This record gives sequence, C-alpha cells and structure tokens, in this order.
Amino acid sequence: MTSEIQEPAGPKNHAPEDGRDDKKMSLIEHLTELRRRLFYAFAAFIVVFLVCFYFSNVFFDFLVEPLSSVWSGGDRRLIYTAMHEKFFTNIKVAFFAAAFISFPIFAVQVWMFVAPGLYKNEKGAFRPFLVATPFLFFGGGAFVYYIVMPIAWQFFTSFEQLAAGSAGLPIELEPKVNEYLSLVMRLIFAFGLSFELPVILSLLAKVGIVTADGLKKKRRYAIVIAFVAAAILTPPDPLSQLALAIPIIILYEVSIYCAVLIGRRRDATYAGE
Repeated sequence: MTSEIQEPAGPKNHAPEDGRDDKKMSLIEHLTELRRRLFYAFAAFIVVFLVCFYFSNVFFDFLVEPLSSVWSGGDRRLIYTAMHEKFFTNIKVAFFAAAFISFPIFAVQVWMFVAPGLYKNEKGAFRPFLVATPFLFFGGGAFVYYIVMPIAWQFFTSFEQLAAGSAGLPIELEPKVNEYLSLVMRLIFAFGLSFELPVILSLLAKVGIVTADGLKKKRRYAIVIAFVAAAILTPPDPLSQLALAIPIIILYEVSIYCAVLIGRRRDATYAGE
C-alpha cells in the first residue's frame, strides 16, 4: 500500500511582495548574462560607429562651426601636416559621436542586467538618475558649444596681427584639424562631466555617504576645487575658466538642494514606520 504526500494548497510560484525577482542565478549564469548585455552594447556601438564614420565630415563641420562663424567673411582654413592626420581625426570624430549616440543603448543594457536584482523601491530610486545622466551631459556640451566656444575662439583669434611695415610678417592662425578636435572634445567632456555633479552628489546622498549639512560645510572647498578644475580642463584664458567654474558652483548648490530633499524624504519614511 502506497501513500502519497500531498503538496500544501496554495500557489506554487509566489511572487515576492517587495517586487524583487526571486529567481536565483548562479555565478556562471550571471557572467553569461553580463557577456550577452555587453555584446549587445558593443555591437550597437560598432554599427553606430560605422554610420558616424561615413558622416564624419558632417560632424566635424558641425564642430568647426563656432570657429567659422568667428571667421565669417574671410578666406580661412584648417590644415593637417601628416598624411594620416585627417583620417585618424575622422576616426576620432566617429568614435566620440558613436559613444554619445549609443550611450542610451549601453545604459538600457546595464539597467536590464541590474534591474532583476533590485527591489521595487530601489528601481524607483535609481531610474531618475539613469534618465538624467545623458540629458545633463548633453546640456553641458550644448552650453560649451553655443556659449563658451564662440567667446573663447573670439578671444584666441584676436591675437592675430598684420605685418608691421615692409620688414614685418603677418601672424595668422591656421589650426591643425587634430589639435582643434582635441581641444573641442576636451571642452565638451569637461563641461559634460561637470554637469553630472548633481547626479553624483545626489546618489551619494541617497546612500548616506554625504549629507546636505556636510555639503554646506564644505562649500568653500568646493569653490576652490571648481576653479582649480576649470584651470586644468579649459584653455588658459580667464573667460573659459570662469565659464566652467561658475556653472560648477551653481550645480553644487543644486546638489545641496537635492540632498535636502532626499534627507526630508528619508526622515518622512522613517517617521511613517
């Protein structure tokens, strides 16, 4: 005579109340999933890079526009002195453009990898920062392109001079394409990363590493660091340095306000428990 063991009544697959995926994955499965996400991101980058390389001259013309607007009405040019210089410049242009365009795809792949291991409240806390990151970087790039570059290029081109008499020689600016691209991309990345300051400090405040009071106490040090960073990352002219230092200081104040809001929300959550 055999006896059967009956399973207790109730649903077999009970979803956790906290919203977290309770499916357990081994280390090999995690690595396989990570490899798959990285493959998708890398494949998307390669495809976008090839397209951007085809249109690299268009992107470079866009980057040169602030300088050409300063030189409007004159017969001016950019030069390259090595046979391979323009080719590698186009590769760099395509790389930077592809990295910026494909960043949302990379961010989505990262989110799809880490989201199953997060609780519902953690997903809600992390998602706004993920969305704000590309917009803030784009805002920093747009700020330097439309505001800083025209002023800086006007300042640098003002040092040209005509020939002084029959014995003098004129001094004219003829930038090299690779040096111009390096300067422009350094400015774009410096301003783009600087505009990420509220995201970074808000994340640190979210996990409790920094507080609003601590940020207020270190305000004077932040101002000094802002001017030091501006002196290192921008060309050696006061206009460009002020154009970077002042937004950093303003964004630091915005970060303090965000930390205050995060602290109030955390206190309200603890009070409600």
